[in-house]
Amino acid sequence: MQFAKRLDRLPPYLFVDINRRIAALRASGIDIVTFAIGDPDLPTPSHIIERICSEAHVPANHRYPETEGLPELHEAIADWYKRRFDVDLDPSTEVLPLIGSKEGIGHIALCFVEAGRLVLIPDPGYPVYSMSTMIAGGSPYFVPLTEERDFLPDLDEIPESAASKATMMWLNYPNNPTGAGAPLEFFEKAVQFARKHDIFVCHDAPYTEVYFDGKKPPSFLQASGAKDVGVEFHSLSKTYHMTGWRIGMVVGNKDAIRALFTVKSNLDSGIPQAIQLAAVEALRGSQAVVSEHNGILQRRRDRLLKVLAEIGLHARPPDGGFFIWAKVPEGYTSVDLTRELLEQVHVAVTPGIGYGARGENYIRFSITLADDRLEEGIKRLAGWRRGAQ
Repeated sequence: MQFAKRLDRLPPYLFVDINRRIAALRASGIDIVTFAIGDPDLPTPSHIIERICSEAHVPANHRYPETEGLPELHEAIADWYKRRFDVDLDPSTEVLPLIGSKEGIGHIALCFVEAGRLVLIPDPGYPVYSMSTMIAGGSPYFVPLTEERDFLPDLDEIPESAASKATMMWLNYPNNPTGAGAPLEFFEKAVQFARKHDIFVCHDAPYTEVYFDGKKPPSFLQASGAKDVGVEFHSLSKTYHMTGWRIGMVVGNKDAIRALFTVKSNLDSGIPQAIQLAAVEALRGSQAVVSEHNGILQRRRDRLLKVLAEIGLHARPPDGGFFIWAKVPEGYTSVDLTRELLEQVHVAVTPGIGYGARGENYIRFSITLADDRLEEGIKRLAGWRRGAQ
């Protein structure tokens, strides 16, 4: 049996050891409070579920869907972008539904990346950016995100030798894992950088509707000329707590949309139509649930930030998203601290090294766990003692 050499380029899964430890503790009867999973605990709103239940009884929705998605969904996405960001999109050429945004993020590298070419990737960042780059035959060039710069990349510091070989650049705001936001001025600068170096920009924006302290995030497509140089990936997963339904979208540059459709039409069979129509209901229906969810998440954020400060884990308050990015105390690696919290107080977190070399000094907490579990986790964290056995 001969496997493809591209598999040799993919690193081993960092969390295997930690997951084994969690499994072993649970098998021995120990309760684990996990802050490691960024999956909403609040349910999908009832009006969306009612629509999918209704559509599931329609025989036409049992057949193969078209890869490009229903025209009604294209129009709902374009209308939502107009209402939310005042961005005009042609529903037929500048919108493409996805089987969750992760699917499109993974596939778009096949449209732009070839052997010997670079992709500019934030460090720390969502691992799929680098994994899809390597699977497509390219090489990641990691661009540092530092707390001193509010986790925004310094585009001026990217050397010409890297920029000249790059075909794509990934941005992600509100950011996973740091929780940082980006102002529209930064996106304007990113457009100019992309024009100068002939680089295509992919902005991953699933958290624009999950924001705190009134800091409503902009869309990359609001920047002047953004559609000339890029696309934006979005998702219903975070906004409407529909992670399990697997539905998202990519919008923007029509040539890139067409290229991605070409890849997808050869590899997948589209989104089940009942789910597409539930997405239409989400996008066109009441948006009141979004602010309700954000109020719950902000309260959880503030509760967790308070205890982290008390136990000496510094964390910049996130502007949006599901995560708190906390600095590891001196004398620990991110994996060391993850193991100690797990073994000492039975709390699971995510080590920052899993998001890149620049994540080494941090651990990530998710705030998507039920309030009773959050309070139990906070109680346990408050009892943590550094270095205790």
